[in-house]
Amino acid sequence: MNVLHRDQLRPGTARSALQHRHFRLLFIGAALSNVGTWMQNFVLPAYLDVRTGSAALVGLLVFAQLGPQLFGSIPAGVLADRVNRTALVLIMQATMMCLSIVLGLLAGFHAPLWTIFAVQLAMGIANTTQAPAFNASLPTLVPRADLPGAVSLTSAMINGSRIAGPALAALLGALGFELWQLFLVNAATYVLLMVPLARLGLPRVISANTARGGGALTTGMRLARGRRVLGRLLVSMSAFSVISLPYIGLFPSVARLNLGLAADGAAYKVLYVVWGTGAFVGALSVGTVFAGVDRHQMIRRGYLLFALFLGGFAVMSSYVPAVLVSFALGFVYFQVATTMVTELQHNLTDGERASIMPLWFMAFGGSIPIGNLVFGPLMDAIGARWTLLIGAVAAAINALWSDLRRLSASDFLTESAHGDAASGPSRLH
Repeated sequence: MNVLHRDQLRPGTARSALQHRHFRLLFIGAALSNVGTWMQNFVLPAYLDVRTGSAALVGLLVFAQLGPQLFGSIPAGVLADRVNRTALVLIMQATMMCLSIVLGLLAGFHAPLWTIFAVQLAMGIANTTQAPAFNASLPTLVPRADLPGAVSLTSAMINGSRIAGPALAALLGALGFELWQLFLVNAATYVLLMVPLARLGLPRVISANTARGGGALTTGMRLARGRRVLGRLLVSMSAFSVISLPYIGLFPSVARLNLGLAADGAAYKVLYVVWGTGAFVGALSVGTVFAGVDRHQMIRRGYLLFALFLGGFAVMSSYVPAVLVSFALGFVYFQVATTMVTELQHNLTDGERASIMPLWFMAFGGSIPIGNLVFGPLMDAIGARWTLLIGAVAAAINALWSDLRRLSASDFLTESAHGDAASGPSRLH
């Protein structure tokens, strides 16, 4: 079979990033494990919406899942620079595996809602604890030239899991699996990442965070203030998450209020999978067809297109048009997010990632539950349409704020600062 030599691949593309064995194996393990995670993320909010009929409670559940990223990401980033990253991630993966088993048992016995919220919160804390260590390490497994492809693949993995997770839930449901058993299946998928991670380990990186005590917690903030492109991206994503993205966590409620769809019905599952497919294609496009396109232009235009499609999705009352628009909405949503995190990564040295990436988790994941807490009750009060239209207007305004062309060259990381000293992969003993 004719195999394309690495030198013939265009640097920065997804295919070029996959040529690196260490990255490829951990990427595949994480992708397979995430399928189970997104199966659970899909089933649990839908289960709660059917059980309670409350968008506010669905929003509270999302806060329990993602809220720890808002409060715990910075300490987790400091921890990632102080301990063996491989051991930290493995311990947290094992913890989440056990909590998924507990969640399945609680659902199987129709336990009180507060117990489900408590387990979801514990899973959110465990995920927040390991996220900076794992996500700051993956980009170091490829040369800087292949960074856009690696980031694009990672984003596509998340959204591919959004598709495969619900599809797996539907398949297992058709085979006779009950809801509580799906959580047990998710627990088993954690092994798919833990095995290659234990064998290969994560690289040891020399940290740029040399501060001690409380000063170590503010290193990332100082970096973001000193390099304006970082601060601009983080503030832009925070506003986007809080005001424009609550529809994601409230998706079951939006479908029920605007389209009359039950969250446990086939029509809702199709709508969600189509939206997830759009997000998957949008993320993958950054490292493929748009690999050579100016990222600053893509961010600004992406926000404008998102505003257009979110506004269109907000006013849809017919199912088929809503399905079509949901694909475009998912596409531009994750194309913007992937382009922004790629630009962020390009303006970081390897030693700075564990300090800055927690701020990104706070801006992207941690800020979304704030929006859900605010807009969930608002959606119950004024409906889904007006809630989504507010987000569309905010995205259009964000297009102006996030225009990186207005910054000077000194606001970006210089090419001479890109090199970092780092040792090879560590192994867990």
